[in-house]
Amino acid sequence: MKRTLLAALLPALLVACAAENEAPATAAPAATAETPTPAPDAAMDSAAELDRVLAGDWRTPEFAARDRYRHPKETLSFFGITPDMTVVEITPGGGWYTEILAPYLRGAGTYVAAVVDPASQEEERSRDYYARARDGLRERLGGEPTEVYGGATLVEYDPAAPRFGEDGSADAVLTFRNVHNWMGNGTAEGMFRGFFEVLKPGGVLGVVEHRADRELPADDGSGYVAEQTVIALAEGAGFRLVDRSDVNANRDDTKDHPNGVWTLPPSNNHDEADADKYAAIGESDRMTLRFVKPE
Repeated sequence: MKRTLLAALLPALLVACAAENEAPATAAPAATAETPTPAPDAAMDSAAELDRVLAGDWRTPEFAARDRYRHPKETLSFFGITPDMTVVEITPGGGWYTEILAPYLRGAGTYVAAVVDPASQEEERSRDYYARARDGLRERLGGEPTEVYGGATLVEYDPAAPRFGEDGSADAVLTFRNVHNWMGNGTAEGMFRGFFEVLKPGGVLGVVEHRADRELPADDGSGYVAEQTVIALAEGAGFRLVDRSDVNANRDDTKDHPNGVWTLPPSNNHDEADADKYAAIGESDRMTLRFVKPE
């Protein structure tokens, strides 16, 4: 594992996915004392700072246009992310949340982007892929002013034996639309164990993922994952499910698309003749789950 100054937003290489939506089939467990609610003044300050960041002129216009699908304010508020936290984002993809989290945490907190170590890959093609992603992240962030991204760090991990920092060093771990990839390559259980290890007792694991309506094989390839599958992975690593939210639900997503979630925006992997159809659906139906590492 290596830590370096974060020097670039991760180009849209690691995970090409889309989406959010739908209500859970069962009632959500009640919040517990392990997930304290910020004092009213602190909560107001956090919300105001997040509003300022979301309006930042450094945000990529195409990224900001997706706020109506990804609901960053509501999602981060649901996860309880405040500006004084140490937050690890797992495989930030094109840097969509990096543009929000890094400046939000820049003052009193720390943003850590966890990316795959190219040296951990056996195939040359994979090594090149992850090297370009990592180097692009460094390069792009290196050109940004420190008042936007200063203090952000990068950690490289081996998916076969993932470590995302010193044990018990993070307040929160966040992952957005990545679980289907880990299930497909057989690393999901190890990833969730790694999340558990890096978190402090009482720390939060926030998961957003494309939601299937039923259990699917790990190699299904559609990009959708059953909510109960994600919960089982997290609980198997020692986490406790605290709450779930409909903030990223999309009941218009029929989940039967020819190219899985990538049929929908923003990937739009479909025939041009179907553009209006999939634009009307929008991004995918997504679960939004908050877990806690027990005290």
